[in-house]
Amino acid sequence: MRVIAELPHPDFKVTIFSMNQKFIVKMERGILEQTYKIAEMDILDGVNSVFEILDEEFLKTVAERFVAMGTDFKKAYHRYNY
Repeated sequence: MRVIAELPHPDFKVTIFSMNQKFIVKMERGILEQTYKIAEMDILDGVNSVFEILDEEFLKTVAERFVAMGTDFKKAYHRYNY
């Protein structure tokens, strides 16, 4: 797996990898991570098409999902400790 690109974002880290004819898009925020896989043959213009998929609307939902994931994890961790 090799790093193809990084997309600057103020709330989380976005890294695009290439492996086995797939683009792997990984978003990281603290201990949380979201990963999406896109087959290279499903898009027209390589990594440029991946950047088009990662539009503002999608990145907004990613940020919202991180908030939900964090809440879920905190609740589970609290149940574990108490």
